[in-house]
Amino acid sequence: MRLLYVNDALAIWGGLERLLADQMNMLVEMFDYEVHLATVNQGDHPLPYPLHSSITHTDLGIGLHHKYRYKGLKRLWKMAELEFKYIRRLRKLVRKVRPDIIVLMRFEHWEVYFCTQGIPLVVESHSMCRGNLFGPSTWQQLSWVTMSKYLAKRARVVVTLTEGDASDWTRYTPHVCVIPNVVHLNESGKYSNVTAKSVIFTGRIAPQKDVFTLLKIWEIVHKRHPEWILNVYGEGEQEVEFRQEVEVMDANICLHAPTTTIMERFRESSMLVLTSIFEPFGLVMPEAMSCGLPVVSFDSPYGPEDIITDGVDGFLVRNRNVSDFADRICQLMEDEPLRIRMGKAAVQSAQRYAADKIMPLWNDLFTCIGSQK
Repeated sequence: MRLLYVNDALAIWGGLERLLADQMNMLVEMFDYEVHLATVNQGDHPLPYPLHSSITHTDLGIGLHHKYRYKGLKRLWKMAELEFKYIRRLRKLVRKVRPDIIVLMRFEHWEVYFCTQGIPLVVESHSMCRGNLFGPSTWQQLSWVTMSKYLAKRARVVVTLTEGDASDWTRYTPHVCVIPNVVHLNESGKYSNVTAKSVIFTGRIAPQKDVFTLLKIWEIVHKRHPEWILNVYGEGEQEVEFRQEVEVMDANICLHAPTTTIMERFRESSMLVLTSIFEPFGLVMPEAMSCGLPVVSFDSPYGPEDIITDGVDGFLVRNRNVSDFADRICQLMEDEPLRIRMGKAAVQSAQRYAADKIMPLWNDLFTCIGSQK
């Protein structure tokens, strides 16, 4: 079977980019698919993650970001010009490749529908159907709803990461299925013994992660257990303000840049905390769990409630209650047998997201779509 994946670019060291590369590689290696990748704005950027030698990558060279060089009506004119170029070039590529299925990674690229030429379109929801509720402006929220609703109604299938997101998409289309992300799990054979007085947080220092609520929680925890340390790994647009507040608090918080050795850092810790306002999936949770860490998280939509079994491999804190969150952290700090028990359960729970569990779901989906042509 021949697949054509479409994404804006494969140019940064990001979670979606890694997932896309892994997914395409595994479809080739495990199921012998013929895979093509079309990028829209790759430019001269090198691929951050290696692709299987049989995968054909074509950059359409549109440069949609060039519209921002203009203002007002000129920007609108340039945007229309670039979008027509996008459609023409993608149509040409589709005619050349003749894929059995086209897979779109981002709802923002509504133009792809005009290039399908009757070929089934699969759209992956790597954000959330309700993601517009967290948009920075009313215009962006309206734009997101319009594009996503348009594509969802015309896609053969919308693939979501969680059951909660799938339920939301059914407002637009009945053709929805859930396939979680494949997760890079701990394969070292080494696990945290959860004895270190260390809590870890990793993620962007950005509004979605609600890191300032994390500081409110830690302020409560630190008063009860000042010997424990909170290690924060991340960077982002709120980093300067965050660092300033951490310095004022003087609450045994250590800030670190993102690291490629995060699995080792997990194994040196005793629990993971997550305070996100929303989390479409949350790769960090099963990654940490595979290292033997229980997780304490708000029950934000929708990743945490799919990944964590409350009271078994971690705690889900309802209603964004800061006091309850601090209590659950302290409960784990004060009960080493509980940490050990939850950590062992977390290792087993994380195996749900191994490649040999998830990739057959993709193969089943593509096979089913192919049989309906």
